[in-house]
Amino acid sequence: MAYYLVKVAVTTVLIVAISEIAKRSTLVGAILASIPLVSVLAMLWLYLDTKDVSKVSALSFSVFWLVLPSLALFVSLPLLLRQGLNFYTSMGLSIGITVGCYFLMLAILGYYGVKL
Repeated sequence: MAYYLVKVAVTTVLIVAISEIAKRSTLVGAILASIPLVSVLAMLWLYLDTKDVSKVSALSFSVFWLVLPSLALFVSLPLLLRQGLNFYTSMGLSIGITVGCYFLMLAILGYYGVKL
């Protein structure tokens, strides 16, 4: 249980730290947020929990393909905000667009025989 709490604490502290840094400098916050910290932590926790490099490799391969549709959020959110939509509406629509892009990517990968 202590190990689980350490995992939650480390992950949470990193996310809060990035949001606090972004209050002072959006550039530094963006640089830190763009580093795949969540993916790296997930791979680290997975390896420490299982010692299975094939699972880590499979996770890394899946993350690679699913980063592409996740970029839709970072394109659609600023566009919607610039159109004058409020933050929560823009965020909700951007998340919906991103989910749609995930399904589209999974369909495309399935068509070409790529299994995640």
